Amino acid sequence: MEIEILSERENPLLNRKEIKFLIRYEGPTPTIKDIKLKIAAMYNVDKNLVIVDKIDQEFGIMESKCYVKIYSDENTMKIVEKKSTLEKNKIEEEKESEGENNG
Repeated sequence: MEIEILSERENPLLNRKEIKFLIRYEGPTPTIKDIKLKIAAMYNVDKNLVIVDKIDQEFGIMESKCYVKIYSDENTMKIVEKKSTLEKNKIEEEKESEGENNG
């Protein structure tokens, strides 16, 4: 999997970095998890702070355009992102699981 950065922008208002890139690969389209792990390793950040917002795939071409957001902290991410986006990116809310354990 090869990544070519198209644009990178700091968004200080939302405490995040926004990255658009082109990803080239062999075989099936990479999963959100694969992309999160690769971006987290490239930018040396926690994988739980990476949100894969969009993967645009054209039929028959082994490349996709992606849009990813890297947040500086988890609290801001949970406030800004929609719940469906967090679920798609497999971010679990710790408060709910703690409440279930307490009874």
